[in-house]
Order: sequence, then structure tokens, then C-alpha cells
Amino acid sequence: MFQSLFLVTLVVDDYDRAKDFYCGAVGFDCLQDDIQPDGKRWVVVKPKGGDGAAFLLARAANDRQMAAMGNQAGGRVGFFIKTDDFARDHASMLAKGVQFLEAPRHEVYGTVAVFADPYGNTFDLIEHAAG
Repeated sequence: MFQSLFLVTLVVDDYDRAKDFYCGAVGFDCLQDDIQPDGKRWVVVKPKGGDGAAFLLARAANDRQMAAMGNQAGGRVGFFIKTDDFARDHASMLAKGVQFLEAPRHEVYGTVAVFADPYGNTFDLIEHAAG
């Protein structure tokens, strides 16, 4: 049997604002942006060249969803982006206004730094150590 996680919902306040951040500042590809019959959009973004899961950007539709926005991992780092060149991607993201919450650090598993999206969700940008 083969299974894989291919899509994760990320609650956002506005489709275009979120798409601009993830595709413009972070460098993701927009795989799909379709208008649904109910007026919602099906917006899927994914890291360039990645083989992992993509995000479905879902606009908050009520107070409960608005309250969850930015805290979908309960205050922990909720998402992890693997890169083949930390320095390149870190510099590019900084130049495009991405807010890193710490300086890059070198751990036994690789180079990492935490950044936040406009909603407060936190991400690790990681280049794994060789071997």
C-alpha cells in the first residue's frame, strides 16, 4: 500500500494576501487558484521542486476559524520547509520581508531558523546536514 500526505489546510484571512506571502516572499509555486461555485477559492501553494505536501489556503469563514488563524499548532513550530541551500533561501526571504524570529543556528541535524507568516504561524527553514 502507498499513502502520502499531500495537502494541509492553512486558515488565512484573505486569499490574495496569503498567496502573495507564500508565493512572493517565501518562493512557493501556486499550483491552483480556482473559484468555487459558493464564491470560495481553491488555492494550493507548494514549495518549489518539493515532493512533500502543499497548502490549501482556506479563508476563515467564521469567528471560530478566525480565532484559529495563526495558532494552528498551538504555539509550536507547526511547519518545516526543507531546502538544499539555506543561505540562498534565507537571504532571499529576508530581502522579501519575511520575519525571522531568530538568527540561523547550526544544529547536529543541520542549519535552521524559525520564521513567521503574517498570521503568526511559525516555520523552520532547514538545510539538513550531510550524511
